Amino acid sequence: MALSRLPPLNALRAFEATARLGSISAAAAELSVTPGAVSQQIRTLEDHVGVPLFSRQGRGLVVTDAGRAAATVTTDAFASLERAVSLMRQPLQRRQLTVSVAPSFAGKWLAPRLYKFQEKQPGIEVWISADQERADLSGGAADLGIRYGPGGDAALHEIQLLAEEVLPVCAPALLQGATPLRTPRDLAHHTLLHDASPESDVDGADWTAWFRARRIKPIDMSGGVRFNQSALVIDAAVAGRGIALAKRALAQNDLAAGRLVSIFPDGASPVRSSYYIVTARNRPVDADGQAFIDWLQEEVSQHEDAIDEL
Repeated sequence: MALSRLPPLNALRAFEATARLGSISAAAAELSVTPGAVSQQIRTLEDHVGVPLFSRQGRGLVVTDAGRAAATVTTDAFASLERAVSLMRQPLQRRQLTVSVAPSFAGKWLAPRLYKFQEKQPGIEVWISADQERADLSGGAADLGIRYGPGGDAALHEIQLLAEEVLPVCAPALLQGATPLRTPRDLAHHTLLHDASPESDVDGADWTAWFRARRIKPIDMSGGVRFNQSALVIDAAVAGRGIALAKRALAQNDLAAGRLVSIFPDGASPVRSSYYIVTARNRPVDADGQAFIDWLQEEVSQHEDAIDEL
């Protein structure tokens, strides 16, 4: 259907202001023009629509029925135009990408690197949802996730991101103490820090499994301190509170910075779990999500190169 020709915008503006303010003089003052100019614009509009919009009663103006019907709509229309211009002047809205990540991986691995992605993709605003409970990706609670475990979730599309291993670490000062740390048996004289996070039950990343892998009879581990998050184990080791069996990916930054040291040359043990990039099979990843996945894989490549240099 063809649109009818619209009247001049200035004529509509003069009509709207006059109808709202009830006076040609007041409308002229608001629009910064003369009363004569307002009157002329109103006559132009009346000629265009073919009906009178105002009638004079004494010294005042009264809006006609036709004018009254259009006045509110015209006011709303100009408000919408002003809003449109305001939006044009605003910077482009950043696109939001929500990523579900376990707290320890978020704090120890992802967060220290995230500025690189922000520099590379300034138009994407990343929201990190760091909760122990996994977000419902199928229901749209997050766009993608990074999960730690054995993999094999049929409801998710999984991409292996990073394999994991554990190794004994401690603050450098502990190596200089009165009690030596030359062999695994020397651990009996130190406080052991235990990772009691839910994942440790799945991947065998505990001190008992570590001793068993070396065919060494485990020492008494009834003491020590237990933490329900892997990052807390590492933080306690950095603070010199004991010896941690740490996940290497999470401890790498502290190892590289010298806040932690690896105790035994052959102390690393692989575990059954890895970190996976996961997306819902019923919600294909969009271009922003794919950009984040590509960046994660680049970071892992650099991470593995850095491990080789340690």
